[in-house]
Amino acid sequence: MFRTPHAQNYAGVKGYFAHAGKLPGDRSCYGEPCRVMLAHLARSAGRFERRRYQQEWLATFGPGGSWVGYIDRPTRATVVRLLACASADEYPACSGSDDDQLPALVGIPAIVAGQPGTLDDAIDAVRSAVAVTHDNALARSGAVACTTALHAVLSGVALPRALSMGASVAGDVLGPLLQEALAMPVLNPAAAAARFGMACHLPQGLPVVFHIAHTAGGFRAAVEANILAGGDSCGRSLMLGALAAAHDVLRQDTSPDAALAIPLDWLARLQGLAGVVQDVQALTGG
Repeated sequence: MFRTPHAQNYAGVKGYFAHAGKLPGDRSCYGEPCRVMLAHLARSAGRFERRRYQQEWLATFGPGGSWVGYIDRPTRATVVRLLACASADEYPACSGSDDDQLPALVGIPAIVAGQPGTLDDAIDAVRSAVAVTHDNALARSGAVACTTALHAVLSGVALPRALSMGASVAGDVLGPLLQEALAMPVLNPAAAAARFGMACHLPQGLPVVFHIAHTAGGFRAAVEANILAGGDSCGRSLMLGALAAAHDVLRQDTSPDAALAIPLDWLARLQGLAGVVQDVQALTGG
């Protein structure tokens, strides 16, 4: 977030003020678990190690943890479940709650980018990661769809085709919604949000992600369109940013005029950028 949040911006409108005390450049309650996953994978050569991740996750979001800020329902439920265990050896493989919200997708970009194996390997790791915080059929379906799409983009598949591949494996509920979103021919984030919804549940947010990614034409345009859509733009940004940035970077090879994936002035304003860059380099060997 690059604008200091103020409660008066939410006065008299439908919305919830969840970021009191945050400053420009701070990570949100969605961005911080993204960082936790990135740091976890950077320390384990890209391998997802479930129990160690649960320990690191609890050390961040549990009592006395490093995170200071809003805690959503699935995070609270996961904290309670993990704290009930006597030790990490007793952590269940599925420690998450029955929740279908966008935070189920937070670990996907780092897992897919750092996974040296096949799509099936990436999906297996993502499913294990999702189960840590979300025990829900739609969360699993949405995660498989996004993993498939991002893996395809990073493998050189054009973004429209990659999104179609993701929609095709999204299941009976999400699949038709994603296909409908991809059929909207012209970028119109407000219309997409009005059609599918602006809230944080996957049947609402993920079609908006797919519509914007399909029609925006680049990372900067996608981010700006996501903001204009309103609602849970923060939750939607998890996968939208990854898909659009990966597409921009890879098309540099064939389009010298393509814009830099993430504007440098945006990156420069991110708190803790040096640590993020170090983890990315450790994960990718860059």
